[in-house]
Amino acid sequence: MSETIRFRTLFIAFVLFFASLGFAQPGKATYDAKCQSCHGADGMASSGAGKILKVKPASDPAVKKMSDADMVAAVRNGMGKMQPYKNSLTDAQIKDAVDYFRTFVK
Repeated sequence: MSETIRFRTLFIAFVLFFASLGFAQPGKATYDAKCQSCHGADGMASSGAGKILKVKPASDPAVKKMSDADMVAAVRNGMGKMQPYKNSLTDAQIKDAVDYFRTFVK
């Protein structure tokens, strides 16, 4: 009996652990660490720094019109007052952060 309970408990823990991995959004951790302070938690540039620097929100037509390649290049090389991240983030991290940023307006 205790063997069955132990197996079921282990099975449930296993299922819950792997189910939680499915909900993780690639790019969120990078966005939170590197982008959120200026672009805001919701991408609307409502943070203090975002307002001071006049960062355009994710909903801005000019931002929405940018291609993924243009946005990746802006993050990699910097744009306006934004510093370049080519030396501190991998291309995959930049792409994931851009993809996450795009979710704010979908």
